[in-house]
Amino acid sequence: MTLAIVAEPVPLTLHDGVVRVGGTRVTLDTLVAVFRQGATPEELVHRYPSLKLGDVYGAIAFYLHHQGEVEAYLQQRQQQSEQIRASNQTRFDPQGLRDRLLARKIEQP
Repeated sequence: MTLAIVAEPVPLTLHDGVVRVGGTRVTLDTLVAVFRQGATPEELVHRYPSLKLGDVYGAIAFYLHHQGEVEAYLQQRQQQSEQIRASNQTRFDPQGLRDRLLARKIEQP
């Protein structure tokens, strides 16, 4: 029996500008953040049961081989997140909402 060495595709997909791991809804952002906190691939699979262990190892290998590009992507995602948060806070003032809800509560018998 001969061992065939075959290049496996990277288990990452791009959906609407967001990189996801192994055909799941788990983002590369999440995987990298938890990995940086010291989680092992096995712990990641335990936390996110939709992930496959091989896909987690493949995604981490991709991250380690392409740290510069992944860091730039993560920074871009962080900036987008902050812009969306700021936009939502101006459109939907949380304090105004709280005041309206409290006023409704007082009005109710």
